[in-house]
Parts: sequence; C-alpha cells; structure tokens
Amino acid sequence: MSEIAIGRQAASSPFRLLTVAVLIAVGIAGFVGMLVLGAYAPDMRSGRDGGTHALSNGATGFRALFELAEATGRRPRILRNPHEFDTEDLLVASPGSGRTDISAALIGRAAKPTLFILPKWDTVNDSAHRGWVRGLGLIDSSEPTGVLAPGINFAIRRYRSDGSALRSSGLPPAIHFTAPRTIQAITGVTLGENQSKDALPLRPLVSDTRGGILLAQLGNQNLFVLADPDLLNNLGMRDPAQAAAALALLDWLNSTEAEGIAFDVSFNGLGHSNSPLKLLFEPPFAALTLGIAAALLLTGWHALARFGAARPAVRAIAFGKTALVDNSAALMRKARRESRMGGRYAAMIRDRAARAFGAPARLQGDALDAYLDELRRPERFTTLRQRAEDARDRIEMLHAAQALHGWQAEKMENKQ
Repeated sequence: MSEIAIGRQAASSPFRLLTVAVLIAVGIAGFVGMLVLGAYAPDMRSGRDGGTHALSNGATGFRALFELAEATGRRPRILRNPHEFDTEDLLVASPGSGRTDISAALIGRAAKPTLFILPKWDTVNDSAHRGWVRGLGLIDSSEPTGVLAPGINFAIRRYRSDGSALRSSGLPPAIHFTAPRTIQAITGVTLGENQSKDALPLRPLVSDTRGGILLAQLGNQNLFVLADPDLLNNLGMRDPAQAAAALALLDWLNSTEAEGIAFDVSFNGLGHSNSPLKLLFEPPFAALTLGIAAALLLTGWHALARFGAARPAVRAIAFGKTALVDNSAALMRKARRESRMGGRYAAMIRDRAARAFGAPARLQGDALDAYLDELRRPERFTTLRQRAEDARDRIEMLHAAQALHGWQAEKMENKQ
C-alpha cells in the first residue's frame, strides 16, 4: 500500500551525517592506501637483511661504503632495475651467489666501468639485532668461482694471512690496502666453450704476497673483479686507512664522464617487481586512474548532496480512470499479451462505428462488417480488422490499432 495513504513516517537514521562522512572517508583512504602499499611494498624494502649489497648494514654488506661515498660528495645511488645499467657511472654489483644471472650487467658495458664483488662468507641473520649477521665460515668455493660462469670460471684460493700490505700494480699510491685475516684470491681463470681462447686475460691490479689476485681487470674492457669483499664491505670499513683506499679505488675505477657511483641491489633480490597493480599508478595509465577516481568522487558527491528542489512524494496507486487504464495496460504489457488484443480492439471500434453511423440493430458480426465496408472509404473495415487480429507482436498491433483509430476518426469527420 502507499505510505502516504497510511500516513507512515520515515524512520530516523541512528548515525549523524558527519559520522557517516568520516566513516566513508576513512574507508576510502584505507582502501587506496592498501592498493598503493600492495603495489609498491616490494620496492620499498629497506634491505636490512644482512645481505651482500649496499643497503645491508651487516658485516658482509656495503652500507658503510655507500654512506662514506655519500658523505664525501661522490653522489652514490641505488639501482633496483637492470634497465638503469646504461650509465657512464661506475656500476658496483655484489651478487650473493654464483647462481645469480648477471648478464644484464655485462650487456653493453664493455666500455663502461663495472665492478663485480665475489661472495666470500656464509652467514645467518642475527636474531638479537635486526640487519646483523653471524658468520658460519667461508662460503663454498663454487659460489665465487661461478659468478661470471659459464663464460669465465675462476680458480679460488683461501688462506690465513698476517695482515701485511697488499701489492698494487698500475694504481695510484692512494690505493693501498692491507690484507684481511682470511684472504680469498684468484689464482687462475678458465674460459668457457663460447669464449675465444685469447680473450679476456686477467690483468692483476691488487695481489697478495703469494701471487694471488684480489683485484683484476678482464682483458682491455672496463670490467673489474674484486675477489675479496673484505676490502670494501662494512667489516673492512672499520679501518680508516682501508676506507680511504676504498674511496680512492672507486674514483680510479670510475669513468671520466661519470656523475656518481651506482650500487646495484637487483642481483640481491631487491629489484623493482613487475606488478599489474603498479600500472594503475604509473604513466600512461595514471591519467586513467585519476579520471576514474574523479568520476567516483563526483558520483559520491551526487549521492550525498541533493541537486535542485526535492520532489514531493506521490501515491503508489493513483486515483481515477486514468490510473485504472494505466494499471491495466501495465498488467497486459508485463504479461506480454498486447499482440492478442487486436481482435477485441477491432470489435470495440466496430460497435462504436455502428452507433455513430446508425447501423441497423439487427446487423451483427459479419453482416455488420459488410455494412461498414459499404461506406466506400479508401480502406475496408474488414481489412483493418483482419490486420489487427493477425498481429504477432507489439509493433504490428500498434500499427493496426492506429489504422483502426484513423479509420473511425476519418468517418466521423466526413459525417460532420
């Protein structure tokens, strides 16, 4: 029944409009924040995992070298995407395993300075200090051996030293390192099957007293390999002399057109992850996202705020003949029975025409139809009636009814 007819009052809301608005705003902000964090959380990892990279503050990491270079104006930066390797800056890569695919750092960098630091220590995270590590000893020798494999395989030797000075060859005097307690050195190199036998000979730059190579250049390329990471990692940076030598080494390795030093962390599992969700917040799809967000805000504003004067409430069931006709028509339309009303409508027109034209009362059915056909008009009544009865859908029924109505109206005009 109609609510107006029984005088029903609208129920009052238990929440104030301001409370509802705050709840909606908090919900939208939380949802957007969840989407953004879900897209970029992998890229915002701090790197304090005790790894062998420039974000790690563990003993085997290179965070101290990065901060030292930053403090001395050498403008270091972290690279998380291999697509950024096309730079004149010195690229420092320190893969933690020989199984890491480093081909992205080799392609196109033959004339650009690149330093690979081989892994040395086997560690485990320190549960008492986040980002620290505990040493488990030396890593298996197959890991540093296979960093540049299968093209280049190194022969590795390890032994205890007395901490004496290392030998430099062709380097500035400022690059003067002291040997760590445990030395990891390269004693030879084996080229893969696809490598030319006269390509990439080792050129020693820093050696120990036994002839082992700690820093080498591969052939005439700007590709350098540091066999012992203790010369540059956080453990080695405790010594001011070692730190000064490390900065001098970075300066010597860097290109003359360099603008800084690039430390890669993508080889350590901290690269930018590819996610379809990130496309929503990055060009060119960011414009589409902003457009959708604006449309949603306008839709929400339209839902909360009223535009124009409020429409008065109307009865669910109106009074009068018009309402009765409309309801009957709606019922027939819902039942899909319009096309079957043609014969009844033609019979109604026939009865009205018989009264209007004074047809004899004895005439019924076909006799009355024949009487109406004799009025000599462009279309015969029986033709129009048959068309209405044969209607198969709503459109045909509408056209037939209009023709019958026009036939009656035309005859009434001629009679007058």
